[in-house]
Amino acid sequence: MLTTRHTLTYALVMAAIVVASNILVQFHLTGTLFGIALGDLLTWGAFTYPVAFLVTDLANRQFGPAVARRIVYVGFVVGVALSFWLSEPRIAIASGTAFLVGQLLDISVFNELRRKSWWKAPLAASMIGTVLDTILFFSIAFAPFFAFIGPNLDFAVAPAPILGVMATEAPRWISWALGDLVVKIVVGVVLLLPYGALMNVLKPMPQVTAR
Repeated sequence: MLTTRHTLTYALVMAAIVVASNILVQFHLTGTLFGIALGDLLTWGAFTYPVAFLVTDLANRQFGPAVARRIVYVGFVVGVALSFWLSEPRIAIASGTAFLVGQLLDISVFNELRRKSWWKAPLAASMIGTVLDTILFFSIAFAPFFAFIGPNLDFAVAPAPILGVMATEAPRWISWALGDLVVKIVVGVVLLLPYGALMNVLKPMPQVTAR
């Protein structure tokens, strides 16, 4: 009963993060920073999505990989269903695909490193999962090749200087992917702080992790 309740809590938090990120990724930042147009570089989703890896890693540590995967599956179904309602279908498909692959990879990497230093498992797992997740999401969501899933977003496929500063131009979604990846990595490192604090509260449950 305790495991079921915690699984549901984790899954609902995960679904909320996915839905929020799917909505926020459709909005680019405005203004400039050091002469760089932020709209050519970042979307708001980069700041919220890394929390999904924190949730997965905490669940994995507390209950083990089997329960963590269950949380990912539930979060996937609920998150994607709500995303189809609250965001564009193509965004929902891209998010669901990237989320499922990235989170399951995160669980596998974390489980392999869980007996190392406390920070190695969550850091390595989230970094590897983030890279794959970002590649899959931005490609499916914005690359013209995947236009059969849904219409291209004109602003995303329009050419712009790479990262807003380079002389070479590329579709704006490529800079979004690179910019989001950098922000996600930074946020992922920062999230080691709450992970370190919460790991002392959310103790591993032997009856689960021993399976």
